[in-house]
Amino acid sequence: MSNAPVIARSSDNSAGLTRPDLAALNAAYAPLTFAERIERLYHDFAPEKVLVTSSFAATSAYFLHIISSIRPAQVIHFIDTGYHFPETLQYRDYLQQLFHLNVVDLKPDEYQHSYSEKEKLYETDPDFCCTINKVQPLDNIKDNYDVWVSSLMGWQSDHRAGLEIFEERHGIIKFNPMIDVTREQRDAYIAEHQLPFHPLVAKGYQSIGCSHCTVPGEGRSGRWSGKPKTECGLHL
Repeated sequence: MSNAPVIARSSDNSAGLTRPDLAALNAAYAPLTFAERIERLYHDFAPEKVLVTSSFAATSAYFLHIISSIRPAQVIHFIDTGYHFPETLQYRDYLQQLFHLNVVDLKPDEYQHSYSEKEKLYETDPDFCCTINKVQPLDNIKDNYDVWVSSLMGWQSDHRAGLEIFEERHGIIKFNPMIDVTREQRDAYIAEHQLPFHPLVAKGYQSIGCSHCTVPGEGRSGRWSGKPKTECGLHL
């Protein structure tokens, strides 16, 4: 791999990467640590074409500390669904100040969000609620980028356990640099650097989403409790 942005001949994604390209990237990045993968990403892809999102939830201090230390100018997109816990918004603001982050909020369409509130879609049709308030706001900007950096970790769910470092998802390259990071490694890094957990972690919340759809629980068991749903749709 050279230090120039990766550009392939043809494919169905905006970065122009073929399946062999993705296989080569996965092989090259597999031996690297999380931080090393982030550093290499900015050599292999044009930095202005890198999309970074954060939910400002339980694992976010670890993820954002690494990102901000390697590329301080990186824009961090936060999907403000209108249903977040007050603690999540406070945590976002705190980490923004602590790490000097350039945070940009993405909001759903006002009319559609109002409809989701009126109809209580989070109870009657949570998939549609997530589409309106999470998936669509991000879809509106994805075409501007070649690669999307996530903070998914394999131990979080069966679905995530099967993900690779690089994948093609709905026309964009997904980059999952933390996919093989263990919970113990994450917690050790947070302790070493004295980083703050989301305040709800101390109250038993291990996965934190919208307030209507999140209760305390191990792993992602507290998300959409009583429903078969385990993902909001962003990462499917």
